[in-house]
Amino acid sequence: MPETPSPREVFQKLIEGIGAGRYTELAGLYAEDAVVETVFEPVGPRRIEGRAALAERFALVSAHSPLELTPANVVVRETHDAEVVVAEFDYHVHHRTTGRTFDAANIQVLRVRDGLIVSSRDYHDHLALLVADGGLPRLVEALEGR
Repeated sequence: MPETPSPREVFQKLIEGIGAGRYTELAGLYAEDAVVETVFEPVGPRRIEGRAALAERFALVSAHSPLELTPANVVVRETHDAEVVVAEFDYHVHHRTTGRTFDAANIQVLRVRDGLIVSSRDYHDHLALLVADGGLPRLVEALEGR
């Protein structure tokens, strides 16, 4: 019987999958009823519930994202709660359409139970990603309710 991966190992699989662009495989790392909150998401959903919804989201990213994300400076901290890890890292980002390259800071707080992510609170630098894509006008419109 295979050993259940630790929260650190599950995070490592997640970050490696993102770095390799294997988005369609990522939903398999989440529990059926997982909840993901993207706390600083300026536009779009800040809460995604369930593996099926996450699979849809990852499929959209896989099909449409112009970003290549390379994880760097990864530090994973274990907590007093054996199910929870806090990961701090950067993405070296290359925007395939604009050619821009930059770094975006990230923090994720993952709760992993029985080898699957049951919850994640994600703090990504969404503004850096919007700037790289020329998306500031869309952001302003969204924030103004247009």
